[in-house]
Amino acid sequence: MFNLFSRGRRLPADRRPVALDRDERVLDWAKVADGDEIVVVTDRGLWLPGDTARIGWHDVHKAVWSGRDLAVTSADPVEERADYRVVADGPVRTYLLVDPGDVPHQVRARVTRSVAYTAHHRLSGGGLRIAARRVRGVDGLTWTVRYDPGTPIGDDAVVEETDRLVAAARSATDPDL
Repeated sequence: MFNLFSRGRRLPADRRPVALDRDERVLDWAKVADGDEIVVVTDRGLWLPGDTARIGWHDVHKAVWSGRDLAVTSADPVEERADYRVVADGPVRTYLLVDPGDVPHQVRARVTRSVAYTAHHRLSGGGLRIAARRVRGVDGLTWTVRYDPGTPIGDDAVVEETDRLVAAARSATDPDL
């Protein structure tokens, strides 16, 4: 069967990520210019060279396509709090893609689709971004906070204000709360 949106090639079986879930679908892939590595896009997330696990779409903080390079920044967990998780930017990983096909579009669309709410707030001594993301297989939204550099994240007043801001955002997005 011909698929109008297909690139007409399949990911070779020996290139499939080993830990791919049984029902996880490969949507597209691209070879990385340096070496024999590939970037694989699935319905559940992004498999990057050297990783043994996928980065779920909800854990991609930022993805930038330059027209040649795909730069990916993950949201790495720092602390679990009562109703949200504090995250920080992981290292930026950049890949020069050979024949990128639909990889950049798929990454952008899926990361964007995972975001249900985002807002930045200023705090004394810094600021924070609250985000609510859709996570496949999880009912409701998953909430995260990313503090601006220099914000005193362990300060009791900052934690209290963060809790208040997250609670307000949750109640604004879910009328049942």
